[in-house]
Amino acid sequence: MLLKMGAFRNFRKSSSSKVEYFDGRHRYEHWYCDNQVYFITARCRERYPAFASEEAKSVFWDRFTHYTTKYHFTPFVTSLLDNHYHTIGYLRTGAELGPMMQKIHGSVAKLVNDLLPERRASFWVDAGHQDYFDGCIRNELQCRRAFRYTLTQCKRHRICADPKNYAHTRVGVDIDRAVRRALQLQAFMEKIPYKRYE
Repeated sequence: MLLKMGAFRNFRKSSSSKVEYFDGRHRYEHWYCDNQVYFITARCRERYPAFASEEAKSVFWDRFTHYTTKYHFTPFVTSLLDNHYHTIGYLRTGAELGPMMQKIHGSVAKLVNDLLPERRASFWVDAGHQDYFDGCIRNELQCRRAFRYTLTQCKRHRICADPKNYAHTRVGVDIDRAVRRALQLQAFMEKIPYKRYE
């Protein structure tokens, strides 16, 4: 479904089912929105620690950097743990989210599988048949919270107390600068409420 948001913000939704609700709950959808700040997260199936080795982490960073650059996604902050990652950043063209994620996940799964003792057929896919979650950031407060949440993953998982000392938390754009630029570009989805952040 293609919708219009203002003069320049097209977006469409996609879901694995045409049924909007199941068992009283709204089914998960991907939203492909132009000029948008996104929070993206993904976890290895069954929480398998596929990125426990530095070599596997290096594969992730190489492919993540390559495809985020190719698809014009500007990461504000990204944190990689042994079995999942989080990132928040700006995407100019919403239609590029799907191809970018497909390329990142496909290449990382293939190359990291080559390093593992035994191949994992469904590397990312977890509950609900989704291999990643994406959320459109609604406002400055949500952006700052998502940034801090991503930045402090190493602390939450008791790896180290200071993100500056964890090589796999990478800040691409300082939060104040990121927020200023997002406000200038009107890159928050302010018109559509999101219950968790109301």
